[in-house]
Amino acid sequence: MDGTRTAPEGRSARRVLVAADKFKGSLTAVQVAERVAAGLRRAVPGLEVEALPVADGGDGTVDAALAAGFGRHQARVAGPLGEEVTAAFALRDGTAVVEMAQASGLQLLPDGVQAPLTASTYGTGELLRAALDAGARTIVFGVGGSATTDGGAGMLSALGARFLDAEGAPVPPGGGGLARLASADLTGLDPRLSSVDLVLASDVDNPLTGPKGAAAVYGPQKGASPDEVTALDTALAHCAKVLEGAIGPRAARYAVSPGAGAAGGVGFGALVLGARFRPGIEVMLDVLGFAPALERASLVITGEGSLDRQTLHGKAPAGVAAAARAAGKEVVAVCGRLALPPQELGRAGIRRAYPLTDAEPDLARCIADAGPILERVAERIARDFLT
Repeated sequence: MDGTRTAPEGRSARRVLVAADKFKGSLTAVQVAERVAAGLRRAVPGLEVEALPVADGGDGTVDAALAAGFGRHQARVAGPLGEEVTAAFALRDGTAVVEMAQASGLQLLPDGVQAPLTASTYGTGELLRAALDAGARTIVFGVGGSATTDGGAGMLSALGARFLDAEGAPVPPGGGGLARLASADLTGLDPRLSSVDLVLASDVDNPLTGPKGAAAVYGPQKGASPDEVTALDTALAHCAKVLEGAIGPRAARYAVSPGAGAAGGVGFGALVLGARFRPGIEVMLDVLGFAPALERASLVITGEGSLDRQTLHGKAPAGVAAAARAAGKEVVAVCGRLALPPQELGRAGIRRAYPLTDAEPDLARCIADAGPILERVAERIARDFLT
C-alpha cells in the first residue's frame, strides 16, 4: 500500500504515514489504512501514502505484524473452554508475535456463553510453545481481549508446570479451580523458555489482585458477578501465595508488578516465566518498524474506533502521537467517536481529530458504513492539510 507516484508539478511532494488501530466492530487496522489512503489519493492524486497498521498488544496485534511483512504460522490449540481452535502467530527473523486472544479470547466463546470461573489460558501456553517450535528467539506476547481470569495457570500448565490439589491431582481449569490449589511445581517448564526473550506487551499496568486487580477491574467484562469477582480475587491471591513455595519471594513481587493483572492475570504468569513488561504500543512500534516509516513521513494519521480517556493511557493512537511529536511530525487522528476536548488532544500530540460522526451523525450508519464514510473524512483531511 506504499505509493510510489510523485506529486503533481507545482506542488511540493508530501508523504503521509497512516498508523492507525482498528475500529472495533467495523474495520480492521488494515482496512482503516486502505480507506484512509483511498480518500487521500482521491483528493490529492499521486500522493505518496505509506500504511503501517498498528496495535497495542490486544486483538489485532498479529494482523498488524502480518501487514508489516511477518510470516503467518498456525497451530491447533485448546480454546478457553477446552475445545480445539486454530490460532495464528506471526514470525520474522526469529521474532514471534503471539496474541493470547487468538487462543483464549472472549470472541472464541459461543454466543451467549460466559465462563469467568472456568475459562483457561491453556491454549495460550500451547501457542507460545508453537512459537518456540518454529524457532522464535524473541517472543512479543500481546495480551488483551481474554475470556480468562486464571492468573496464567493454564498457560503455565501447557508449558510444563503442575498445579495440584491436596490429593495431588491437577486442579480444575480456570480461576475458580485455583481455590483448590495446594502446591505448584514449575521444574518441568519447557527449558527453551530460559533462553528466549519474552516481552509482555500490554496497554494496562494493573497488579494481579486487589481493587485494581485482574478480577475486580476486568472480571465483570467477562461475566463475573460480584460474588464471583470476590472468589476470583481470593483464588488469584492464593495462587500467588502457593507459587511463593515454588519459586520464592519473587512470586509476591510479580503479583504487585505493573502488568501482572493484564488479561485476567496472564501477565502474572508471563512474569513468572521471566518476561519483561513493556507498554504494548511501544513494543509494537519497534517491531513493526515505525521509526524509519516516521522519518519518511511529513504527516501522520493515527486513530481508533473511540478516542476517549482510555486512549490517553497506553492505547495505540497515544503511542503513535507521542513518537511523532518527539520527531517533530504533525499528527491528526481519525475515529468513529470522539470524546476528548481539543486541549487534551493537543497535550497528547494530536493536532486535530476527525470523527466519523461529524460526517454521519447516525451512529448505526457510522458503524455499518464505516469504510465509505472514512474515505470521505480522509478527503477532508487532505483538503485541510495537504492542499
